[in-house]
Amino acid sequence: MKRVLFDIAALIARIVTGVIFVAHGWQKWQGGHAAIAAGFGEMGIPMPELAAGYAMVVELIGGVLLILGALVRPVALLLLINMIGAVVFAHSGKGLFVDEGGWELAGALAALCLLFVALGGGRIGIDGIFGRMWRKRHERADEDLASQQTGRSGATSAGYGAGGPTTPARSATTEQPEVPRQQTAPHHEPGGSRQDRASRLSDDDMREIDSLVADEPPQHRKPPNR
Repeated sequence: MKRVLFDIAALIARIVTGVIFVAHGWQKWQGGHAAIAAGFGEMGIPMPELAAGYAMVVELIGGVLLILGALVRPVALLLLINMIGAVVFAHSGKGLFVDEGGWELAGALAALCLLFVALGGGRIGIDGIFGRMWRKRHERADEDLASQQTGRSGATSAGYGAGGPTTPARSATTEQPEVPRQQTAPHHEPGGSRQDRASRLSDDDMREIDSLVADEPPQHRKPPNR
């Protein structure tokens, strides 16, 4: 709401200020460049011919541009310089009121131009229209750039997996090659196998039993060499 009120107030101020400048500029054009330059010379304005041409062009064309809201800031700066020159060289020492030749009108116009330089002319005007078009174009370009970046990131995430850019991702559980188990050689116990030792012990036991039955002392064999 505040922005809308500012735009309306800026539009009214631009139109009123522009009409005043156009009226003064047109008055100078009707009087002619030579007459205006002579009058500036009598006021003590330096380079009166250049100053007269500058005032005529800036007040007339600048006033029209203010009304249209085109190039408001640079135009307002040029008009501000023009009004400062008018206050310093044409109206200084003559008091405040304009009917006595004072700086009342020139000072008010200079203050308005200063506001336009600082704040602009609002959105209701040619500057506002082109500004909106420029912002929309930039927003559209930003949206296109963001969509392109999103598409690239999606393609990158789809093409690059855990296995690389062109190969599928490897499975977490990979099959290990079967390694043939080596058969362990049978452990040979000293003194022959278990069956041999069992048969040998059974034979010795039988001999001892036979000797006991026959009342003969058992024949002991030498123990095997170890």
